[in-house]
Amino acid sequence: MGTGLLAGCSPDGPGPLGMGGALGRSPASEDAIRVTPEDGGKGVRPGDRLRVRLPGGRLEKVTVVKTQDAQDFPVRGHVSDDGLSWQPDDDRLALAAQYTVDVVALDAQGRRSARHTTFTTYVPDERFIAYVTPENRATVGTGMIVSLSFSREIADRAAVERAVHVRARPPVEIRPHWFGKGRLDFRPERYWKPGTEVTVDLDLRDVEGAHGVYGLQDKTFSFTVGRSQVSLVDAAKHTMDVRRDGQLLATVPITAGAPKHPSYNGKMVVMDMLEVTRMNSRTVGFGGEYDIADVPHAMKLTDSGTFLHGNYWNPDAPGRENVSHGCVGLTDVKGGSSDTPAGWFFDRSLVGDVIEIVNSKDKTVAPDNGLGGWNMPWKDWLAGSAVK
Repeated sequence: MGTGLLAGCSPDGPGPLGMGGALGRSPASEDAIRVTPEDGGKGVRPGDRLRVRLPGGRLEKVTVVKTQDAQDFPVRGHVSDDGLSWQPDDDRLALAAQYTVDVVALDAQGRRSARHTTFTTYVPDERFIAYVTPENRATVGTGMIVSLSFSREIADRAAVERAVHVRARPPVEIRPHWFGKGRLDFRPERYWKPGTEVTVDLDLRDVEGAHGVYGLQDKTFSFTVGRSQVSLVDAAKHTMDVRRDGQLLATVPITAGAPKHPSYNGKMVVMDMLEVTRMNSRTVGFGGEYDIADVPHAMKLTDSGTFLHGNYWNPDAPGRENVSHGCVGLTDVKGGSSDTPAGWFFDRSLVGDVIEIVNSKDKTVAPDNGLGGWNMPWKDWLAGSAVK
């Protein structure tokens, strides 16, 4: 009995449980199975590579599990044609994760040996996230632009841009454009076709956007494009033509910006819709000209404070004169009503609808003021990609 035990543990014995006896000397021994990063490694950086190698024999099985956020995820990979090495399909290591590696190898005589290793990756002190417009699962108008606003300035814009994927069904070319270091927008050349389904994949987790600052999100958003509605505001005629799927629904009287405070020209996209909101001139760079606590049927058009909204305090202005501080006003009543022009339009609108203003005495709205990217020629839009 004792002799058998010694033979089982000797360098030339067959070994227990079918394991090769040449542990430590066979090409497929535990010591010969090389795993990097090293066993017990801590703070492994994302640029390091996970590899399994043998000097001889062949790999029979490699199982790698990533544990992150208290969940286990299998890591897919492949063995080389010669059977001597394994590497993951995705070469980028996740941050703030533990990796467990289990390897079974065969030597030239078919004897098995195994190795088990673990290591943990670097936990960054700083992260960034992207705030996405529009909301997940929303139904939007045909003018919606996918806009990502980042919580930190992005130094490596190309790396971040590569990690964001926007696709549509039916397919259409969708291209990115950076506005500074904190905002990335996506749009097609022309307005979306009604019925288009758009998916936004954020593969930002562990992408280094700036030195030592890594992305946090690995999420998918989607939205559906509804019917087409484009409304043309003529500031000189004091009217707005509302077109649904190319057909004129109605011509509505409006009041635009007064001569001292003209409205922007250009294409603007409805960013938000509020049944009632407060408007204070001091919040948009004016003095104390107005402070209205209950503006009805308010639709936000720019970041700088342009709205299309109901107007009950100047009932005679719509259709006759421009009296606002840059907004577009439609006839309404205090408290709002669906029976007024403002209520009628609000009830038939979606976030993502296009409002275009013409014949105003101001400049064209900037492409990064709200979702104003439709005012930029396609050639200029394409030039805003960081990936060359």
